[in-house]
Order: sequence, then structure tokens, then C-alpha cells
Amino acid sequence: MNARRILLVGEAVTLAHVVRLLSIGKALHSSGYEVILACDPRYDGAVGVVPFRRIAIESMPPSEFQSAISTGGPIFTEPRLAGYVDAELSLLREERPDVVISDFRISLAISARVAGVPLVTLTNAYWSPFALLRHVVPEIAVARIAGAWLGQVLFTLFRRVGYGLHVVPVNKVRRRFGMAPLPADFRHALVDGDLTCYSDSPDVIATAPLPPNHRFVGPIPWSPAVSVPPWWSEMLSVRAGRKLVYLTLGSSGPGHLLDKVLSALTSVDAMVLVATAGRAPVPKRTARLFGAEYLPGDAAAKIADLVVSNGGSPTTYQSLSEGVPVVGVATNMDQFLNMAAVEDCGFGWLVRSGGLESTAFCGVVSRALDDAGTLQRTRQLADSLRAMNWAESMRQAVETVVR
Repeated sequence: MNARRILLVGEAVTLAHVVRLLSIGKALHSSGYEVILACDPRYDGAVGVVPFRRIAIESMPPSEFQSAISTGGPIFTEPRLAGYVDAELSLLREERPDVVISDFRISLAISARVAGVPLVTLTNAYWSPFALLRHVVPEIAVARIAGAWLGQVLFTLFRRVGYGLHVVPVNKVRRRFGMAPLPADFRHALVDGDLTCYSDSPDVIATAPLPPNHRFVGPIPWSPAVSVPPWWSEMLSVRAGRKLVYLTLGSSGPGHLLDKVLSALTSVDAMVLVATAGRAPVPKRTARLFGAEYLPGDAAAKIADLVVSNGGSPTTYQSLSEGVPVVGVATNMDQFLNMAAVEDCGFGWLVRSGGLESTAFCGVVSRALDDAGTLQRTRQLADSLRAMNWAESMRQAVETVVR
């Protein structure tokens, strides 16, 4: 019998939507599936060589995506979604997959149904309409103009209106293909699929009872395929029992933020290990500061006492899986949703990136380094996360939609 053909399609507005599929593809390939990864080639340097075929498709520029989320306007326009659907229909006709797995490629909920191909949608549970969590106003225009307090009031009043506006272009394209409109809530577009998989733990993201075709599969790990720097052993030897903070803010977000956070951390009584991800020059090495453009994040988190990140899900789970608390310096809605849940569960701290104040931030980091209760809870969570077999869960998801 021929191996099932699995088409993975990611919307490459951030690296995370590509590398999660990369991890899934490697796991399915090793299980005997024929895997094809379709994504924009802009992250080829991070993806590297893969053991399966790749196809280049277009995604919106990351700058356009960042602009949309910073203003709070609709992310996807009707013409862009319609163009995506046309391109995907051609791809599906040519490749004839048994299953397609989507990561933030919301147009596939239309094209896969039109083509008659089973669709597995991968997303985060905090984007689910069934999620039970605190909504904090992100660093959008209303927060910058009105301030965080008044911005929160306005955001609470009009959040559902915003979700409704985001889904309007989606429903316009759906109507072109005779499909019923989705409810006036963009989150329904994010979870639309024959089977929806949440790359999260229910110990972190609480939900109302889920529909039968929604399931948690656990956080899907990825770390750049880079070796530890030549100074790694020296860093471990001079550490001599001192606290260690691992700082990484990823490759997106405000360009000045890394310098600001790094400058603040110089006042904390701890060593700092920083990965700049190309957002700033690698800082000069000192007795307390070691840096590189890229680091193996899993290895860095394993030796850290605290991880300071942009609050995104991948680095958060990389930290929590090692039993290490996290401070998330959040900017966009995705990061705020994630870190609000992490903070409410007692696994970390949410810090606003807008108007970041050095003294207050250092106070948060210093308290975090000495918080035994959070450390104990995080270590217990790590045991739970290790028990979640995401690779087997994704294999079962594929077989479920095929049947």
C-alpha cells in the first residue's frame, strides 16, 4: 500500500508557523508518511535541509502582518484570501494529498473543502472561541494613545467588534464558493478544520468543553539547528552557582526592544545569556554577559534559572518544558493571550513592552529569580508536558481525518 501523502501548508508571517510544521513533517516522515512542506521560502535559512520535498508558496510580508496587528485592523484582506484560495486549489489539484495540515493558513478551510481534501488545523488554544482566559489589551494604537488603563477599558468594550471585523473578508470569500458564513468572531476562522489540534497543554490554557473534533496535542518543539558557541564551556565554568537568565526576543517585534531589555538586565544580580536573532549586534562579552546571534534554545533553557522572551508560545513552552519560569515581554495579541494564561496559572510573569521601565522590569526579574513557589509549579508542569506525545497525537490526527 502506498504511503499516505501529507501536505503541510504554513502562513510564514512569523517563523513559528513554519517550524511547527517542520517538526510535524519530520515526525510523520520518520513514521513512513510521504510529506510535502509548502511555505514561503523567506525562512529557508532557519529551516535548513529537510528529508522531504518542499514547495514555495507566497505569504504576506512580515512587515505587513506586523503593521496589521499593531493597528488592530483586519490581518487578511478579501483579495489576499481569494488569491490564496486560487493558489491552494492549484496546489491541491497537482499534489493530490490524502490530508492537508494548516498552520495559520486560514484560507485552507475554504480551498481544502472545495477540493475535498481532509483538513487538520493547527493553532494555539488561546485563539479558540472555547478558551477561558483573560484578555489584556496588546500594544495597539488604542493602548499607545489612551494609555494601558483606558486602553484596557476600550479594548474590553470593543474586542468582540474587532473580532467581527476580522472575519468579514473571510466570509466574503466563503460566499464566493457557496459556503455558509462563520460566526462574527475571527477565532472561528482560526480553528476551522475537519480536526483542530491545539499546540498547547490544558494545564496552561483552560477551555470550556470542546467539540469532539478539537483536541490538545501538546506543545510542538523546535530549536534552531546550531551548535553551542565556542565559549559555552567557559560560560558554564565561570557561572559558579550564580543565577542565569536566558534572554531571547525572537526575530519579530519592535527592533529597539532587545537593547532596552538587555540594558535593564545589567542591573540584575545574575549572568545573562542572550540570543539576538539578528535584531541587534551581538553584545560584547563580559564576565556576566555571553551572547550569540543564534543559540540552541532547548540547551539554553535547560541551564537557565529564568527565561525572558517575547511571550510567544514556542519559547514559553521551551522554557516550561525544562521546568524554568518565564517572563514574557509582550507586544502583540498572540503574546498577550499566551502570557496572561501563563501568569494566571502561576508559571511566569507578563510584562508590557510599551513604555518598559528599567527599574520596574528589573524588580520583576529579581523577584522571579527568587520565587520558589513558581519554580515548584513549573517543575511539576514540566513532568506533565513530557508525558504529552505530540508526535503520536499528530499521527493519530492524520489517521482520524482520513477515516
